[in-house]
Order: sequence, then structure tokens, then C-alpha cells
Amino acid sequence: MDSEGYNCFVDRDKMDTAIRDLGPKELSCTDLQELKQLARQGYWAQSHALRGKVYQRLIRDIPCRTVTPDASVYSDIVGKIVGKHSNSSLPLPEFVDNTQVPSYCLNTRGEDAVRKILLCIANQFPDISFCPALPAVVALLLHYSIDEAECFEKACRILACNDPSKKLIDQSFLAFESSCMTFGDLVNKYCQAAHKLMVAVSEDVLQVYSDWQRWLFGELPLNYFARVFDVFLVEGYKVLYRVALAILKFFHKVRAGQPLESDNVKQDIRTFVKDIANTVSPEKLLEKAFAIRLFSRKEIQLLHMANEKALKQKGITVKQKRQFVHLAVHAENFHSDIVSVKEMRDIWSWIPERFALCQPLLLFSSLQHGYSLTRFYLQCERHEPTLLLIKTTQKEVCGAYLSTDWRERNKFGGKLGFFGTGECFVFRLQPEVQRYEWVVIKHPELTKPVSLETTATPSVRCPSMSLPSSSSLSFDPADRLSPFLATRHFNLPSKTESMFMAGGNDCLIIGGGSGQALYIDGDLNRGRTGHCDTFNNQPLCSENFLIAAVEAWGFQDPDIQ
Repeated sequence: MDSEGYNCFVDRDKMDTAIRDLGPKELSCTDLQELKQLARQGYWAQSHALRGKVYQRLIRDIPCRTVTPDASVYSDIVGKIVGKHSNSSLPLPEFVDNTQVPSYCLNTRGEDAVRKILLCIANQFPDISFCPALPAVVALLLHYSIDEAECFEKACRILACNDPSKKLIDQSFLAFESSCMTFGDLVNKYCQAAHKLMVAVSEDVLQVYSDWQRWLFGELPLNYFARVFDVFLVEGYKVLYRVALAILKFFHKVRAGQPLESDNVKQDIRTFVKDIANTVSPEKLLEKAFAIRLFSRKEIQLLHMANEKALKQKGITVKQKRQFVHLAVHAENFHSDIVSVKEMRDIWSWIPERFALCQPLLLFSSLQHGYSLTRFYLQCERHEPTLLLIKTTQKEVCGAYLSTDWRERNKFGGKLGFFGTGECFVFRLQPEVQRYEWVVIKHPELTKPVSLETTATPSVRCPSMSLPSSSSLSFDPADRLSPFLATRHFNLPSKTESMFMAGGNDCLIIGGGSGQALYIDGDLNRGRTGHCDTFNNQPLCSENFLIAAVEAWGFQDPDIQ
């Protein structure tokens, strides 16, 4: 290692083992795309000195608030703030939520310095109420800082970033919990096998996914975390989701079919991450992470905003401290003539996290309200989303998660028209379980994201259906969040990929294009199912079926436990 300054907080012997200093010493690249590729490839990963220079440059370029504490502020306040404590008894700020400082090959002086810096950050950022990732960030930055004051300034610039399009670190429980829910939604869509395992071995998958940041900021070995942080500083928050999804994929690959090492899957994942070097190299972890074809940054931002809005409605605030939000279907309050409690819990594990916080609320039952499509609409209107369940006379069970209020059907002037968003999905439970999501989720190559500000809502047509112009489909008032996975965000090759749900007086249709995933007649008596382009599904039951029972379920806010 070149500079004595880079090493004053570091145990040299441990560092030589963790990260060998063998790489290039200079970086002249200024193009963002080239820098992104170099970060992913680990260009500066093997040079302690070069990584320090790159961090200095990247953090210096972060757009920050006008008044952001710098190194001179640290020099002014550190004595007053830590003077009343001995180094051995320095407390950690409450906002780290009992997170321990990762050692990261720091010597005793380095570990003490991290605590001092965190206390000074708490003094300068009183609005930070929940930030368990910060100890790991400060501990890493300390490796690449001349002194404590420089490390403090770097951390402050990351925290003070004021670019709304460049989210970096969650600083409140509301933001943190929204990120956990967003991660859960992404697992549900991109790691379905791992998600199925989590549902099987845990009572509350949201509690498992609430640990995702800890995997990165604390459990990952130093050389892995540093590689992740390299790319994070260039590309932003989305990288964290990618790496955590890759970790879960590797965990599932290694542990699938094996008994868990404990009865606590959260602890098993932590242990796996801590020992990840036994399974995969940093290069392979990042390779897996960037092979996952995630939603666009804008779509993930919309999802995060929707989750945050749902938490606010449930009483979670920016200032609120740690409080677990439970995700479960309570057996004592649930009864269905179509599905069991276990089957409903399986369905609940598929739905977006912001609604999985709710309890199921029976809106319509053909056995109670009669076999009438008109009555079905009447019972379901003003509820969004809804869950449709169908049981055939052959005891087959299938259904659909429907993102949008059935009142939207009234905007088509009495004609049959499609509406809804890409969160809709169809499924079958009996004789075997299978879920089919929007085709674009598994095949993003079908579309390219388009500007939300400049595009109108596309109209959707099929040969026998007349639909309105794009202007008449602009149903979002100004105070409503732009829906996650709304079709107008995407440049679709044809309209058949976005025919989610339609309802008329004589029939109800789910999925369209080259067939219909579900068609139900106005008497709720007969139905048919087949392949459709929107969900790229197989028939959900016998292609022509008689209906034994229909239920529609809504989502009822529970009291937060």
C-alpha cells in the first residue's frame, strides 16, 4: 500500500489478506458509461491507493445541500462531543438501531474513530432517525481517508445528497421499511424459487426481507462490500437491490433441498452471507447481480413511493423508530368456501408488499350474494386492488389478482374495454399451483421504458372491442401517485401485451391477445380459459368449465402490531 495516510486506521496484516494491493495506480476516465463498466469490472478494486482517489472524486461530485458539514466542522465539534466519554465507552447513535460497527480489518484506533464520526454525524444531522447502514459505510470510507475529518466529510456528502434521482442511503424508518417492502416485491418477481422457500420456512417473509440491507452493510466480507460500494457510488441505490437479489439466488441454490441449519432463516442467511467466500467470488456475485433484468430506475422509484404511501396510511412516520409491520393472514378471522388458510397465505405471498400488510376482506361470494355479475361489480366497486377466486364444478381452483377498481369499466361508454396495470397476475391452485405474471416482467426485451412526463396513456384495442382514446384514459388526478407498472410507462410493440382486465354487463375478462386467461359470463355460471399474450399463460383449469363458486376479496387495513 502506497500511502501511510490510508493505513493509519487499518490492521495491515489483515488487509494484505483481504485485499491485495496489486492494481493500477491511475484512472483518467471521465465518461460515465465507461466509468460504470470499469466499476463493474473492478478496475480499481486491487489498488488501495487508486480506490481512495476514485472515492474522493466520486463523492466530491455528489450534488449536496448548500450547507453540508465538512472536515473543518468535524475538527471544531469532535472534542466537545466525545470529550465526555472515554474511547472504550463511546456509545453509538440511536439511529443505527443497535447495529454493530463491522471490523473491516480496522485496528482499535479505527474502530474508535468510526464511533466518533457517527456521533458527530448525529450532531450535524438531527433529522436522521433510522440509518443502520451508516456504520458500515463509515468503516469502509475510513480505509480511504487521510484522517477522521476527511472520512466525516465524505459520509456527510453521501447523506446530504439532494439529487432526487440519486437516492443513496435510507435515513428514516419510513424510507427503510419502504425499501424492505420494495425488495420483497422484487424478490417476488425476480427470485420466485427463493421466495417460495422463504414463504415455506418463515411465518412472515417481510421480516426476512427487512434484513436485506444488513446482508450488504455488515455481513458481507470487506472485499465483497468494497466491490459493491464501488459500483454503488457510480450507479446508485438500484445496485443494492441487484446484489441482495443475487445473494438470495445463491442462498437458494446452495440450500434448496437441504434442511436449514437453524429454525431461523434470517440467521441462516446472515451466516451464509458472512461465509459467502465459500460459495461465490465477488466477481461472480456481481455478474449474477447484473444479469438480473430489473425494472427501470423510474419504475422502482414509483414502487418505492407507493410502498411509502401505504406505510404512511398505516401510521408509519419519518420520525418513527423501529416497529415491525406484520405480513400474515390470520387463521382465526378467515373463512372461504374456495381456499384454505394455507392457500390464501400462499396467494398473499404473491401480492405486492404494500397490500400484503392488509388482512383479506370478503367482498363478494356467489354462495352468499347470488350468481350475478351485476352484484359482483356492486360489491367490488371502490375497492382497489381485488382478488378473484373461482372454483369449478370439477373442484379446480384458479383466480386473478386485479390491480384496479372495477369502476374503471364505466369509462368506456358501455363498451368492453381493458384497463389495469402490470401488477395484475393470474394463477391456479388446484390441481397444482402456478402463477403467471405480466409477460413484460419476464421478457423486458418486449419494451423500452418511456418518459412518464411526455407520454399519454395508450389505448388498447382488440377486434371485437372498442376503447377510448388515450386522453380519456388519463384517470390519475394530480394528487395521485403515477401507478407502478402502468402501461403508459412502456413502449409496447402491440396492445395485446397490456390487456389486463375488462368488464361489461354480459361478461368479465382477464387477460387478452390471442385468447383470454379467464372469461366469465354474466350469470357467473360458465367460463373458459386459454393462453393469452398479456400473461403468456397456460389454461388455468379445464378450458371450458362450469362455476361452483366465485369470491372476490379486498384488502383491509389491520392495526399495526
